[in-house]
Amino acid sequence: MPGDNPPLQSGQSILKSDDWWAVWIGLFVFVLALGPIFEKDLLGWTVQHRVWTDIGQSVRPISDGYQHLSGIMSAVLTYLFILGLTGLAMAAMGKNLLRYAVGFTIIFWVVFGCMVACNYAYIAATPEMRIALDIPWSLSLGEKGFIVAIIIGLIIGNFFPSGAEFLKDAAKPEWFIRTGIVVLGAVIGIKAVGAFGLAGAVIFRGLCLAIVAQLIYWPIVYFVSRRFFHFTPEWAVPLAFGCSTSGASAAIATAGAIRAHPQVATILSTVIIVFTLVELQILPRIAGAFLYGEPVVAGAWIGLAIKTDGGVIGGGAVADALIRANALTNLGIRWQEGWALMTATTTRVFIDAFIGVWTFLAALIWSAYRLNEEGRLHRSKVSPREIWERFPKFIIGFSLTFLTIVAIGLANPQMIKAAETGSSHANALRIIFFSLCFFSVGLAANFRKLWVVGIGRVIAVYGLCVFGFILWIGLLICWVFYHGVMPPEIVQ
Repeated sequence: MPGDNPPLQSGQSILKSDDWWAVWIGLFVFVLALGPIFEKDLLGWTVQHRVWTDIGQSVRPISDGYQHLSGIMSAVLTYLFILGLTGLAMAAMGKNLLRYAVGFTIIFWVVFGCMVACNYAYIAATPEMRIALDIPWSLSLGEKGFIVAIIIGLIIGNFFPSGAEFLKDAAKPEWFIRTGIVVLGAVIGIKAVGAFGLAGAVIFRGLCLAIVAQLIYWPIVYFVSRRFFHFTPEWAVPLAFGCSTSGASAAIATAGAIRAHPQVATILSTVIIVFTLVELQILPRIAGAFLYGEPVVAGAWIGLAIKTDGGVIGGGAVADALIRANALTNLGIRWQEGWALMTATTTRVFIDAFIGVWTFLAALIWSAYRLNEEGRLHRSKVSPREIWERFPKFIIGFSLTFLTIVAIGLANPQMIKAAETGSSHANALRIIFFSLCFFSVGLAANFRKLWVVGIGRVIAVYGLCVFGFILWIGLLICWVFYHGVMPPEIVQ
């Protein structure tokens, strides 16, 4: 596998770097999201996708204050808003704006169609939703748009290469994911502040669990990939982060931080997303069948094991419903609804919060070392300027949004409700940026070429690590931290 990093572009202006533009766009979205604190709904027109049986009800503005807008008009405004921000950035960076605008338009509406299709009730509805929607079954998938977006991208990239070539100027996976992560900082911040009011045992243990699990997973995956599969550090580092932390988003972020070849992020994120789809089908059902006596353990395991935020929410909701049903049938216990889901999402919040920490450490270490011709790291002299230039700037944006929201929440708890509203609006845009990223990843993934450079080995090491020990070590860790922590029972 190639080990050479792309050359560092020295002295880039803050208006010429896509990394800096991820910060500016993310911070601009964040500032608008603060509007509800000042009784200004500045992002309420953002399109929201809903689980549907009638396609006419599939999209709507996210805020009730904009219900005079149709769902399609909300989608058009969202498209124009993102195109305007990213187009401004492309113009500032000296790119071909017309070519970008045409390509982005196609990508946006393809991704939009994926998200609408995947919120069809028989695909998306959780067990609780089935009753309200009057449907007998559903697949209960989470963050479906990501999965289908990458599949559509893969189809175009592999079977319509001329189409992929036409769209490549607008397909910017690292830029889209970095922008989304900046916005994600605010989303995690509001969840972290809200978590302070939850059961103390769950919160403290959840933080400890997230740290311990990541510190155990990372070195094992790194060792296995290096020793037994002979990956270079350029591959092993982001692969280990993808397995041990926030999945595809962590793999893409750390691959960018260490200046890995673009195909590293493409291959890793493709494999992780596909495995996430498999986990979504299996893990909630295992939790429901075998852990109904330990709902909090089950929830923590789901939060630790599934590698996307939406997947954790969807999988946690399915596991919560199955656990409560099986506990009632087999134990005669009525667990209070939502504890498995709450534990899953809380665990996920703490894992996501470390994206910035681990990416920063990866960038810092990589600045001081280089790959030699054998693919081994060796010590290299590096100036403070070069460390700064290699430092992934989106971490600054992520930290600012996260810490600002936490500071607001702690200083004035009365603002939490308004901040939560604004954060949900920003999160809708974050999901779109992530979906654009994963479509772009699929678009660049030519499987014939990727197989030559090693996607088969990536599949092998990821499957071995996840199903061979990560899931089961994670279950053991969750059991150690949460065994005996029980949700309230409903007394009839």
